[in-house]
Amino acid sequence: MQIAFHIGANCTDEDRLLKSILKNADILLQNRIAVPGPGKYRKLIRETLQQLDGALPRPETRDILIDAIVEDDSISRIVLSNDNFIAVPKRIFDHGLLYPQAEMKLRGLYQIFEQDALSLYFGIRNPASFLQETATRAGAADIATYLGFLTLGELRWSDVIARIRRAAPNAQLTIWCNEDTPLIWEQLIRLQTGLAPEVPITGQYDLLAQIVTPEGMEALARAQAELAPQSEGALQNLIADVMEEFAVPDQVEDAIDWPELDADTVAALTAAYEDDLEVIGQMEGVTLILPFT
Repeated sequence: MQIAFHIGANCTDEDRLLKSILKNADILLQNRIAVPGPGKYRKLIRETLQQLDGALPRPETRDILIDAIVEDDSISRIVLSNDNFIAVPKRIFDHGLLYPQAEMKLRGLYQIFEQDALSLYFGIRNPASFLQETATRAGAADIATYLGFLTLGELRWSDVIARIRRAAPNAQLTIWCNEDTPLIWEQLIRLQTGLAPEVPITGQYDLLAQIVTPEGMEALARAQAELAPQSEGALQNLIADVMEEFAVPDQVEDAIDWPELDADTVAALTAAYEDDLEVIGQMEGVTLILPFT
């Protein structure tokens, strides 16, 4: 069985990718791919991992979970998604570490599905906007309190990704930047579902339609009809042109206004984020999805 699990990060996708994937439920089922409703597995998997508490799962645990999540024995791939899988916003910086729960959660998941082909999908975002959004959701009084012993200069996604890799060493791990998602939405749908490029899908412009004007979507349709882009890169260039001309400003720009996240701090966090992407791109066993490449 192939298990494809989108595990976060918090405040990135917010189930929008899952909603686009679900628009293709019929064609997915024809290809023996199941996308169960979150109510079938989020609580179940969370409670199972809590009960394990770091111990090895019993041999029957995997089959019990699979039977509860999907009823069709012909299914060959299960697509799961939970932005809060590793932690809810209040727990992200427990013990002065970014996602300290990552290793225990992923090790447990990996051990349960050790006999299956497990692939993990993890979207990241600029730490400045990530901090503001998650701290707001957590009801934090200020950034320093929210971070605990961690300092802003210590925030690195590569650290979390390395710990995920250690916990689930043979799982395929795909990373992308939340800032790039309008450009790579179709690619993300196909990667998580396993659908081949020649299989027609819908929903590939769902996110773009939320951040550009209707005129922008019409312009993209005309450009596609006229130019017929033959590669992902060519299509991404068209989308980028549409975003530049027709974007709705408050939908594409993160307004960062917490006092501790002033312009200089945001610039420093952004530069560190870009450097960190270079590190992530070189990590063994990690696929970093970037547009225009």
